[in-house]
Amino acid sequence: MAFQPDHQIVASSETLGWSSLYASRQIEQPYHGKFSAQNSHFLALHLTGPVTIERELDGGVARARVRPGGMFLMPAGWDFGVRLDARLETLRLYVPDSVLRKAAAELCKGDPETIEILPRLGDHDLLIERLGQTCCRMLAEGLGDYFADGIARWIAAQLVTAHSSGLRRAEPKVNGLTSSQLKKISGFIEERLEEQLNIEDIAAAIGLNPIHFARQFKRSTGKPPYQFVIEKRVERARELLAADMPIAQVAAAAGFSHQEHLTRVFGRQTGMTPGAYRRSLLH
Repeated sequence: MAFQPDHQIVASSETLGWSSLYASRQIEQPYHGKFSAQNSHFLALHLTGPVTIERELDGGVARARVRPGGMFLMPAGWDFGVRLDARLETLRLYVPDSVLRKAAAELCKGDPETIEILPRLGDHDLLIERLGQTCCRMLAEGLGDYFADGIARWIAAQLVTAHSSGLRRAEPKVNGLTSSQLKKISGFIEERLEEQLNIEDIAAAIGLNPIHFARQFKRSTGKPPYQFVIEKRVERARELLAADMPIAQVAAAAGFSHQEHLTRVFGRQTGMTPGAYRRSLLH
């Protein structure tokens, strides 16, 4: 859908190595198209609007005036059609069915293969909207697969709990992590900052499943795990910039994909470039 004539792709995860999620941000022009079933669940978050969307699905037609923040959700396995009547900026997300089934196995009763995601047209989901905004920032900053994996799991969990036919299990009470668990997690991350961290491995370090871990971690720290990792990487970069090490090597040693990635994230966190920060240490 993103490759319709006259559509302009602003940013995408094509070159970022994301394995659990595909994302693209684009400006769409009016069009009418029909699309074959995919094996990923498709979610479009409207960044501008309002616009009128017409959806063709299973022989029926639905029409809605969608405001900014509204979503278009199409489950895997469905053929569908779309008609857009005006220019629109969107964030398109494709969540593999395998990621969604893992979330269903953790969150719902019964066989996760039988759970169906429900089509949505123009619905507003505050958590989905916030995750979409985070995803836009990740695309702009060129963040890698660890961060995308965490967002994909959050999106899958929300689709299962709020937009599916699944009967939810009783959720464990979210009290937060203990101080010893937080210390262990912090040490685990610091020892592996140069690596491509995976949220499954971090959660496993204290014996929790990824979704439950992410909720407990945010309850304890006020931030999601990926943000904590970013801050640890910037902290490591600060330490290394105090030494006589080339900035490109600092980026690699702190776990950034390249020097430009370090510069973008470091600037957002500190308000200055790595070079300016190093020069400030000399005064």
